[in-house]
Amino acid sequence: MKGIKKSLTEEHLYLDFSHQIEGCIFPLHTSVTLFLLSYCDCKIFKVCLVLTGASTDISLKNVVLQDVELQIISRQELPPIVQNCCLPAVVEKPDNFCRAGLAVVLRHIIQKSYEADSSKKEILELLGFKKTCLKACAEVSQWTRLCELTIPLAIENFLKESSDQHPAIPVEILQLEKKLSEPVRVHNDDKLRRQKLKQQKAAGVGPSLAKEKTKSKVHRQETSEELDSSSESLELKVAFSKLTVLEEPATTNREPSHIRKAKASDLPPLEHVFAEGLYFTLADIVLLPCIHHFLVIICKKLSEKLMEFPLLAAWYQRIQEVPRVKTAASQCGIQFLHLPELLTTSNEQDSNLSEVPGVEEQNDASFIGGPRPTMTKLMEKGIEVVFSPHPCPTWTLDWNSLPAAVSPKEGKMSSDRALRKQQQLNNLVYVVANQAKPGDRIVDFCSGGGHVGIVLAHMLPSCQVTLIENKELSLIRAKKRSDELGLSNIWFIQANMEYFTGMFNIGVALHACGVATDMVIEHCIKTRASFVTCPCCYGFIQNTSKFNFPKSEQFKKTLSYKEHMILCRFADQTAVQLPPQRRLVGKQCMCLVDLDRARAAEECGYSVQVISMEPESCSPKNNMIVGVPI
Repeated sequence: MKGIKKSLTEEHLYLDFSHQIEGCIFPLHTSVTLFLLSYCDCKIFKVCLVLTGASTDISLKNVVLQDVELQIISRQELPPIVQNCCLPAVVEKPDNFCRAGLAVVLRHIIQKSYEADSSKKEILELLGFKKTCLKACAEVSQWTRLCELTIPLAIENFLKESSDQHPAIPVEILQLEKKLSEPVRVHNDDKLRRQKLKQQKAAGVGPSLAKEKTKSKVHRQETSEELDSSSESLELKVAFSKLTVLEEPATTNREPSHIRKAKASDLPPLEHVFAEGLYFTLADIVLLPCIHHFLVIICKKLSEKLMEFPLLAAWYQRIQEVPRVKTAASQCGIQFLHLPELLTTSNEQDSNLSEVPGVEEQNDASFIGGPRPTMTKLMEKGIEVVFSPHPCPTWTLDWNSLPAAVSPKEGKMSSDRALRKQQQLNNLVYVVANQAKPGDRIVDFCSGGGHVGIVLAHMLPSCQVTLIENKELSLIRAKKRSDELGLSNIWFIQANMEYFTGMFNIGVALHACGVATDMVIEHCIKTRASFVTCPCCYGFIQNTSKFNFPKSEQFKKTLSYKEHMILCRFADQTAVQLPPQRRLVGKQCMCLVDLDRARAAEECGYSVQVISMEPESCSPKNNMIVGVPI
């Protein structure tokens, strides 16, 4: 068939399997993955269900996809690299490149399905505008965290509690209902809102999507019936035109003068058609199995609660009109419910939604004044800018004697930048090499193109080195360099670092951005591993679901969150173009932010040093935080 390509690399897809209830495989991450495989009609993976705990129910009637090669295995039978990761996971032969975590695996399934049959362009559209749907890691993206982590887990807990007479509605469902009530932002936002204003003026008042019956162009195409287009909202027209071969005809006529001159503040907001806005994306695929099983319990036991979720119910009805969704759902044991039409959200529900917490609200502090009052406050408490001495400031690798693929010069960077990267690596490699013992496991977090990990794997052949990076192309480049060197002591894992669960002895991170440095240190402390980190992007530091700043008790007693953010903001002002005095203040702020991190690690039983790299010109972000468990 035209457009179909055969996958060159055999890949195994590993999914957790604990139990099933009424056609739903648990955990829900597995149900979601099987649903995407069905929707994409993807048969290029060898699927393995991995029994968890005391799983005994392996009857998979009505929930296993046809024509998909399936195997049931124990966790002990997993390849070693997968045993170090949370499932779902995909592994390429020869078992040294793994992708782990729901969002990463689902995005990979979409890309491989499109590569296998490039005529399925609608599959690639699931990745959304600029192909970024669920690409940001859950630690920095509330939306990814909601879809990938909190909603599936909350629904699983809700289903477990459904044996009770009145299980509590998960707060995550309230958050999703609130999300669906927010105005949609898209790249051609102004144009579409003016078209909507024109439509509303022509028809009086435009219909509400929450009340509107889902009569899409898809439905018209399948039934060959023409409906009056004036009964459809602009959002539905735009959304469903993208799901069909027929695109909306381009309009060449200028909008009327009163539409063109309308102020942006007077334009009507765009309403959600699907989870992320106007277009059907991977987020809808993730949410559908979860929300379906939530609604099943609601309709059975808490039917009076259904009216509190009109937008969610409208989304659930609308998504059924997307081509192949009903077929895929049927193959996965999902029998859609017929919900009553609901009124728009009540004032009481609006009040409840307004109380749903959000991380961003904590970070709206306006910065007043410079860092000096904050630094003076710390000095009064005996906290000063002091660096530990560098253990060997003149040590360097003999780069000229190393294979070309080891050097960062092999990457796409200028010779000046490659030299600075070599200088940075000299610092990290010296510290790690002096800590490492034969047989140690070293993890290069946020590895990028593998500059640190590849040097370590080459220099320490008796150690196992694992590169963890969530950007696929960077990791593929690293693997290519590793293959050229013939390294056999190196693994590659495309995942957010929280999906790596393996034991290790030393964690390394060169220029992990913002709170990623704190995630690396936390990961090392949990495993009682040593850490060597070089922080970056201090200005991106903010409170998250895991971290509150300042981190250490000593700094907490002295600084407020806002004062700590002032230090972080000025710590980013170390660029070489800036005046020397300003760079000096930036360097001092960097030191204080990292001293807070060091003190927090010391409170967890570590000996920690903050060291300035040599030469300091190797990078504007030239601090190293070195921690060893006591």
